[in-house]
Amino acid sequence: MTIYPTVPVITLKEIFRQAEDSGIIRFAHQVNNGTIPDLTGSYSDLFIMKRYSEEQIAETVAELYGWRLPENMGIDPSDIQVLSPTRKRAAGTGSLNELLREAVNPQLTPETRGVVGKPKKEKQYGEYLFRVGDKVMHIRNNYDIMWKSPDGNFEGTGVFNGDIGNIINIDHSQEILIIDYEDKIVNYTFEQLSELEPAFAMTVHKSQGSEYAAVILAMTAAAPQLLTRSILYTAITRAKNILIIVGNPDVMTKMILNDKRQRRYSGLRARLVGK
Repeated sequence: MTIYPTVPVITLKEIFRQAEDSGIIRFAHQVNNGTIPDLTGSYSDLFIMKRYSEEQIAETVAELYGWRLPENMGIDPSDIQVLSPTRKRAAGTGSLNELLREAVNPQLTPETRGVVGKPKKEKQYGEYLFRVGDKVMHIRNNYDIMWKSPDGNFEGTGVFNGDIGNIINIDHSQEILIIDYEDKIVNYTFEQLSELEPAFAMTVHKSQGSEYAAVILAMTAAAPQLLTRSILYTAITRAKNILIIVGNPDVMTKMILNDKRQRRYSGLRARLVGK
């Protein structure tokens, strides 16, 4: 603990999500200390898959999310979160969301008994396509939007930044999109769709404060301010049980060596010292 003239400051360095012998833990500590990890080690909860082109990264991420983890490890896609440092490029969240949607939620329902599947309802809103069955995220606090419990016995208001749910219906006649957030059902008018975005893949920045059973990190090139040690550390520590990093080890090294932190000018220091 470092004591400053005004207030004591405590720096938290321990991670309590996983066991001490976890590869995720060791990797996170090495990154946090600025050490280039040994990528040849074998762990039960950490896997490094080297891919060098944007297309290879995106293709491997889609395979892992769509069938390799569900079929080989029994992990449902609902328990997997794909992360990327950037929205742009072939392995950014923009392209990945389209790719992952087609992998786990194609436009046609599955064919049964020789009957061709029916098309799922969709709604295009700006740059985003929303489809019944899609995983989506609410991206800003809305204290006024109404919700009901799944059994209809309770109701209230408020959906918040980072809440993740699934689209269960799109009613074009009523211009309503309905989302199940597990503990609440919310009706969005089409005018409110600016508060939503696809969430099969999300940026590391958006994932802060959350944790997921399994994380797939697309280790892709991006703007320098997105390839930092703190962003890599955040991505690693979102994973609770399994972390799979797919991408170029050189990008990882660049992130570990880039310890630049964005300064926040809140005026807090001046307030604490009474100026």
